[in-house]
Amino acid sequence: MKFSLEKFPHKITKVSLFGDYQKNSLRSRSCRKLAVNYNGYPYFTSPRHPLESELAMQEVDCSTAAGGGSGIGIVNFFEGKNIFITGGTGLVGKALVEKLLRSTSVGKIYVLVKADNKETAHDRLSKEIIHSELFECIREIHGSSYEEFVQEKLIPVGGNICEPNLGMETYYTHTITEEVDVIIGSAASTSLNDRYDFSLDVNMNAPQRLMRFAKTCKNLKLFVHVSTAYVNGRREGLIFEKPLSMGENGRKEDAGMSSSLFPRLDVTDEINLAMKSCIASTEYDSIKNLKRLGLERATFYGWYTTYHMTKAMGEMVIDEIRGDVPVLIIRPSVIESSYKEPIPGWIQGNRMFDPVIMSYGKGLLPAYLADPNVYMDIVPVDLVANTIIAATAKHGTLKKPDLNVYHAATNFVNPLQYSDFFDYIYEYFNSKPAALSGSIAKMKLFKEFSDFSKYIRDELLQRNGMINASDINAMTLQKLQKQYKAKVAYAEQLCKMYEFIGFFQARFHTGNTQKLIEEMSEEEQLCFEVDARKIDWRKYIVEIHIPGFRKHVLNETRVSV
Repeated sequence: MKFSLEKFPHKITKVSLFGDYQKNSLRSRSCRKLAVNYNGYPYFTSPRHPLESELAMQEVDCSTAAGGGSGIGIVNFFEGKNIFITGGTGLVGKALVEKLLRSTSVGKIYVLVKADNKETAHDRLSKEIIHSELFECIREIHGSSYEEFVQEKLIPVGGNICEPNLGMETYYTHTITEEVDVIIGSAASTSLNDRYDFSLDVNMNAPQRLMRFAKTCKNLKLFVHVSTAYVNGRREGLIFEKPLSMGENGRKEDAGMSSSLFPRLDVTDEINLAMKSCIASTEYDSIKNLKRLGLERATFYGWYTTYHMTKAMGEMVIDEIRGDVPVLIIRPSVIESSYKEPIPGWIQGNRMFDPVIMSYGKGLLPAYLADPNVYMDIVPVDLVANTIIAATAKHGTLKKPDLNVYHAATNFVNPLQYSDFFDYIYEYFNSKPAALSGSIAKMKLFKEFSDFSKYIRDELLQRNGMINASDINAMTLQKLQKQYKAKVAYAEQLCKMYEFIGFFQARFHTGNTQKLIEEMSEEEQLCFEVDARKIDWRKYIVEIHIPGFRKHVLNETRVSV
């Protein structure tokens, strides 16, 4: 049983110091709450949000996670280490930078920012990271010295991952090659079916440029590449954490068909194909043709989207040219909002499932194309950041020129079916409506697109007020017809785009992550939580994720998380 601190002040058996704070001002590293340990449980005063009482029980002083003969020694590894990161202003990159600053004594973090000069790089870092709401906990910890702290730790580096030498000035190139211990490549084009040439450049060529730069670094201990679990393509069943080999495709192995008959992916040929398509078309047609070309090539080689295929190619080229550079590849599934830290429900951008969730909540998507019995796979961004940090500490100390792969995924250890997922969404919007009508029905799931399309058209026709068309004047009817067609097109496009997830017949094995958890000390497991088995899906979706999305992305001020 857990009691409030006031009930047993005389029974306190142990007091934990957090960071450098003195006993009369003990505060946790995650947002300044008075913290006292009782029989191994940390207790906190001054709750900040409805879930604080539960989350507080799992808070821990990260300085006690330093190792000392047990665990991985995460805090020890990062002490004084210098990091170079690309994609630091993205969802994963930003969560990663925040966690490193809050929970470790990391040295300097060089953040590659797309910018033409130092001033622009500083401005972007200040606006998108230093003054981001995600960093409020660190601001509270350091108080008036926050600006000084982050300016000492965070170094903006103007550049561009799509340019030679990453577009960096000579000074930064020299400094980073001399000082950096770990390189983390988190930059990517995450649009599912972007133009082929751009996706190839960002998701394949850029990691190759970063690896070539890494090979010039004198003290590099590990190269970390953030990929996606969907590089595994159309394979079904249990997918293990194995590296991709050059030329491998994403096709599932059909019974009776030899693997030698599968088309072999030639990276150079794909680049040339994209270049030819650019030259052969006008600017307007080029964009349209290149998007179509990317999807056609991905489908041919066994991937669902251009994004998945080009990320797979990025992994291949890294392994091909790395030599003896130790490499860690993290493959998250669908990344969504934070589960616990530093802000439950924090998210950046309108991501994968969120358009589906909000369209349903607003009454624009009464049905969906998915098998209700299929296990979906979403992972909170804080678990992804913690997995990167813990795995980096483990493999950064081994000094072996290996390539290791980790799936940051959930459906193997904590499965969530589509039927339950949509039940939770219904529960949320039924109590906190977003639709103009104020009410919604339970989501209907269809396995065939034709059935889905017919239902959507009939349902939206009725909702759009066009059933009694004879009673409507011509101008109003024309307007309603236009709205109706747009709504149908949007619903069909949305479901077509995510159809592959609705019928995904694979589960991502997370054996390496489970081994990582076993090797972590109890303090490390609490401070750097990576265990997806602990996620309460109903609580996450109903109480954390949807309110968080509405608050942080849609800027709805009356929503509480």
